[in-house]
Amino acid sequence: MGIGSITDSLSRAIEDAADGVGEMFEPVVRLGVTGLSRAGKTVFITSLVANLLDRGRMPQLLAAAEGRIATAFLQPQPDDTIPRFDYETHLAALTGSQPHWPHSTRSISQLRISLKVRPKGLLSGMRGLRTVHLDIVDYPGEWLLDLPLLQQSYAEWSEQTLAQARTPARAALSASWLAELEQSDPTAPLEEEKAQTLARSFTVYLGNAREAGFSACAPGRFLLPGDLEGSPALTFAPLEPPLKRKSKTFYAEFERRFEAYKRKVVKPFFRNHFARIDRQIVLVDALGAIHAGPQAVEDLRGAMSDILTSFRPGKNTWLSGILGKRVEKILFAATKADHLHHSQHPQLRAFLREMLREAKDRADFKGAKTEAMAIASLRATVETTVKHNGETLDCVQGVLLDTGKTAAMYAGDLPDDPAHLLSPAKRGEAAWLDGDFAVMRFAPPVLSRKEGAGLPHIRLDKAAEFLFGDRL
Repeated sequence: MGIGSITDSLSRAIEDAADGVGEMFEPVVRLGVTGLSRAGKTVFITSLVANLLDRGRMPQLLAAAEGRIATAFLQPQPDDTIPRFDYETHLAALTGSQPHWPHSTRSISQLRISLKVRPKGLLSGMRGLRTVHLDIVDYPGEWLLDLPLLQQSYAEWSEQTLAQARTPARAALSASWLAELEQSDPTAPLEEEKAQTLARSFTVYLGNAREAGFSACAPGRFLLPGDLEGSPALTFAPLEPPLKRKSKTFYAEFERRFEAYKRKVVKPFFRNHFARIDRQIVLVDALGAIHAGPQAVEDLRGAMSDILTSFRPGKNTWLSGILGKRVEKILFAATKADHLHHSQHPQLRAFLREMLREAKDRADFKGAKTEAMAIASLRATVETTVKHNGETLDCVQGVLLDTGKTAAMYAGDLPDDPAHLLSPAKRGEAAWLDGDFAVMRFAPPVLSRKEGAGLPHIRLDKAAEFLFGDRL
């Protein structure tokens, strides 16, 4: 380690320790909101903040139910280098006369909401209000996919990515890129124009895989490049290893750029943001994966397992400010629970728990508290019953996003035993044997908000109680 790196590490440790001293007087909860594309991170944060500001719909957040939250207000985020989460714009999108879903996360952002809380207990009358800060960190789920790369070499990543692209499930999606790859010689001297062509073709394949419902689509910055677009750090692709490696060749240069990507893109994100989080919610579009089929479910299971190995679960102590934060609580949340009748929510929760069983058990073993829930950050449907072929079906009803028409949906019965879904997924089955599971895209409802009430939701208050209720 160079002198510069040592100095930087010591400076960060001193800064974190100083933050820890300040937090003794005004506690700070750093909540990371993560999840892959279409899991609903932006809507979750917007609804959470709206419901903390107006707590009429938060009975399962005990501090709110007991009337101990005197007030809540937004403040400037503590990190001057991170953009502010655009809460007001996203709220306006959801609550206007013609509501629409806000744009998804494309870069990191942060928001601080501060709560004045009355203490509880025998001495509560002798103590005044105290302030608890909730710092919410939002970042693209695609960036999470990069964290496992830190443990891989270029050769290992290339082998894994090429094998994945050649599976029957992805063969049609990767055909154009693989054909381009067949015409390339890894031992040839690097030509920048050809390198850019290979990188673009690889990126198109990743985008196609994501649109088809697959989750493991790394590197994540290829899909959301931001200000790195066109840079050498994003101009590489997997290659077959040559028998003899020479410098200045495609393989050698792509290997160098892969290492630069890890060093200059992934590690700073992990060090500066991800590793400073002490509470974590992982949003999972489990219904979308089930709808896409067994192979998409297995792909999601593998991607989430890889991502969750990057967490540092465990209990924080007074030394955590120096040695690094640990994630004390992790909530796995299956989103879009409003797409199912409430009678199906236990099955959805059981499926999520079993799909993430290994990661959950690992976090529990290391001392973190974990939980799984089925939630809807903004409820877009109402429950109804429909007669079909002489049978009464429990359905949900809402306004379709694509047509604007009101429709009722019966998604299908999720099995009581999650193995009925996970076993075909692990075997690589092409389709479900017992039929398909439907998914409709519902628009946000036109809201008529009552004074003091936030946005309608399903179990958002229960999620908040688990994540930071103990700090209130």
